[in-house]
Amino acid sequence: MNPADKSPTIIVHDDSDSLEELSEYLDVLSSSARLRILKFLEKKPRDVRAISKEIETSYENTKKHLDKLLSVGVIKKEAGLGAPTSKGIHPVWEYSVVPGGLEAIIRNLGIFSNTRVQIMGSDISRRLEEVKKTLSKEILGNIPTAIVLGGPDDGKVFTLKHDQIRIGRVDPEHKDAFSPDTDIIFSDSYTAVTRVSKPHGKFLHNSEGWHIEDCGSTGGTKLNTRRLEKNTRVLIHDGDLIEFSKGLFGVKLLIIIPQEN
Repeated sequence: MNPADKSPTIIVHDDSDSLEELSEYLDVLSSSARLRILKFLEKKPRDVRAISKEIETSYENTKKHLDKLLSVGVIKKEAGLGAPTSKGIHPVWEYSVVPGGLEAIIRNLGIFSNTRVQIMGSDISRRLEEVKKTLSKEILGNIPTAIVLGGPDDGKVFTLKHDQIRIGRVDPEHKDAFSPDTDIIFSDSYTAVTRVSKPHGKFLHNSEGWHIEDCGSTGGTKLNTRRLEKNTRVLIHDGDLIEFSKGLFGVKLLIIIPQEN
């Protein structure tokens, strides 16, 4: 853990209901096969046989995996039409990821990691990190990620694919001054955040790792409750919480950085 990290620690006892629910949640997501199913269903709905073929396991095992994913509400099933056969077209159950389902998983695991959950007499912390690592590999491709917490963009996931990424609010008057493919753009509801044409901040990557820099914003930037000096780069770590401006009209980002990065 980063020695300068001031994110809170939560102590949960073994008899806690929340601990039991977290344990069940991790059990469902601990399977790489189930995460591959989620990735496969991300594009369009599929029936059991198509899913079974994709993950290379039996129809029966595929059904068990799907039932587990249904139990935590990350996928849904609806009636659809199967592939044409010599006997015609038959109705089938098709499975798909619920809107925002993958983002919700990433958000939930990230929040538990950020609060540094410690379980007395339990291995839940280790399991949490293992599941998060598997999720990063199977779903995110081991790409560092920033997740919005709160406000109209709550749960939105931004992947950090470039060595320099500007951060700010939509700027309708200077549409050519930013790129949604390379910049992190928040909705205009976050009025306390500087417009991206004169960015509130930047993510920067070099041989040391990922950094955050406040680019002279009016509202300021905080890293784990510590206010950053303007125009100064600060190294960030997995589980860090970054706040751009304060209050209802600011933005909080939860950082997920895979160990390989």
